[in-house]
Amino acid sequence: MCGLVGFFSPKYYEVLSADLPLAVEALKHRGPDDSGFFLDSSAGVGLGHRRLSVIDPTPKGRQPMASEDARIQVVYNGEIYNFRELRSSLEARGHRFRSKTDTEVVLRAYQEWGIGAPEHFTGMFSFGIWDGNRRRLFLARDRLGVKPLYYYYRDNCMLFASELKGLMSFRHYRREVDIQALAQYLQYQYVPSPWTIFRYTRKLEPGHCLLLKGGNLKVWQYWDLSVGKWADGGSNERSEYDFLEELDEVLSRSVSGMLVSDVPLGALLSGGIDSSVIVSLMCRASHKTVKTYTVGFRDQEYDEAPHASKVANYLGTDHRALYVSSKKALDIIPEIPDIYDEPFADSSAIPTCLLSSLARSSVTVALSGDGGDELFGGYLRYWATAAMAGYCERLPRLFRLAVARLMRRIPAKKAEEVNFLARKILPPSLHFKNFGDKWEKAIRQLGREGLESLYRATITLWDADEIMGILGRKPASGRFERLFSETETLPVISRLMRVDQLTYLPDAMLTKVDRASMACGLEVRVPLLDHRVVEFAAGIPEDLKVRDGRGKYLLRKLLARFVPPKLFDRTKMGFALPLEPWLRTDLKPLLRDYLSAERLEKEGLFDTRPVHRMLREHFSGRANHHHRLWALLVWEMWRERWLT
Repeated sequence: MCGLVGFFSPKYYEVLSADLPLAVEALKHRGPDDSGFFLDSSAGVGLGHRRLSVIDPTPKGRQPMASEDARIQVVYNGEIYNFRELRSSLEARGHRFRSKTDTEVVLRAYQEWGIGAPEHFTGMFSFGIWDGNRRRLFLARDRLGVKPLYYYYRDNCMLFASELKGLMSFRHYRREVDIQALAQYLQYQYVPSPWTIFRYTRKLEPGHCLLLKGGNLKVWQYWDLSVGKWADGGSNERSEYDFLEELDEVLSRSVSGMLVSDVPLGALLSGGIDSSVIVSLMCRASHKTVKTYTVGFRDQEYDEAPHASKVANYLGTDHRALYVSSKKALDIIPEIPDIYDEPFADSSAIPTCLLSSLARSSVTVALSGDGGDELFGGYLRYWATAAMAGYCERLPRLFRLAVARLMRRIPAKKAEEVNFLARKILPPSLHFKNFGDKWEKAIRQLGREGLESLYRATITLWDADEIMGILGRKPASGRFERLFSETETLPVISRLMRVDQLTYLPDAMLTKVDRASMACGLEVRVPLLDHRVVEFAAGIPEDLKVRDGRGKYLLRKLLARFVPPKLFDRTKMGFALPLEPWLRTDLKPLLRDYLSAERLEKEGLFDTRPVHRMLREHFSGRANHHHRLWALLVWEMWRERWLT
């Protein structure tokens, strides 16, 4: 895995070329093994690269990589898993290779197929190609958005990089906050594509390409998981067994393809369904003992390590579990603004960073189970939102509002106490993790009408009116709203999953894993997000994904071929931290400092009154605002790091 950066601007070539080494150095964590540059003053173009050597670690794999006449240059981040097949096909067409890398396959594929090359790739990637023959810049990103790519275009100046910190290294780059993007961040806990936190800067969306030539910028979509192409619902003529057999086949092929590596390789194992399936298939495909890693916490409410150890012992992996103290987890917090150089408020980023560091201590590449929830209906919120939609159709809104007001009067602490007592008498299937968060979401949903509004109440921190009260600006409509409109013909749960696949998955989940792993030079591969697996999953009937209120039905069936159900058949935990109590104890001084009236008034963005009301209610236990307060804290820490 690597970091790439580049520019195209004859007008500002001198200053940009002087800053290019700084931009490359800013991405050193993504590629600690090597670096390289390409500069062409006559064209006004510059490319830079940091390399994490995974396939063919010899100097022949150094980037930027050039064609024989040096007129075409490529900088590339990712892995093309079908590169050997493509290489054979390209050799049959007359291409000659000088290295064993997949980078050169990208280069030759562009020479053969031009801007249609990404359609031939299976893998995770982002890349930039300078074509000196046509004097054009070509950028592309993989179908699911596993690898990031940012670009800035203003005044005939194009900058692009794997991370924002690469762009921010150029003096010509303008760090001007986009208030609309900030409103979106407050809504979702991340800045959704194609926005970034800065004006004039965009994320190249998953499955998209960009072409810049002669001042003309064109962006288009080359892959679309659209309704109709792979229609959800599947064939009524196919049996459950048929779907299970094909899932085994397509996922096994994906896992086997991702075991190609010239450096040590392992897997991240939580003990949940997704990672356990991946590790099981790795054990079946590999001739070596698979190395697995997990992170545990002393608080049993948040500790998955015992479950992971049981699965690892059963499969016979070489397993390492690191138990982390609250102090160790808290020590990561000051590093969050550097690791995530755009505001990012998913607190599970902290254990993800710790897990990545553990794995990197003995391997360079690790497979993970990311994507299973979005593809196979693993989130409780899918079933819960569908159920709530049914209740809202049957119950008068005035009655629902009255119930919501009654629930609101119950202090968050008291609700947690009731949940604690209930768990002693209820079966494990009815034990809810992070109960306070689910309680709050249920209250918000009770007053809503329509599926889109109900789901928004589940996945957002504040609604539009609340953000208006805090920021003085409502978030604009974006991909979330557009996708809800485009997917209205799908069954309810499939519709929610599809929206997540194209929003939450790339912008939150994959961003979290990419930055956490790349911060320590670990490459993470995601077999469930091979586009062939995704296309197959889209055609599985909904009742083979979610049945009787439980997700991942077919995936559970597959895992049961390798691991006894008693080792994984339990309530979903998620990768969470005890953030709610921390914000009342260990993090309380940090909150008081960063969210003080003096600091906020000086900044001039937020109304201090609703912010301090949330602080009082959370500290007293009257309400649970930990997600909202964490988002505000992360913003203030990010602003201090990058804007002051």
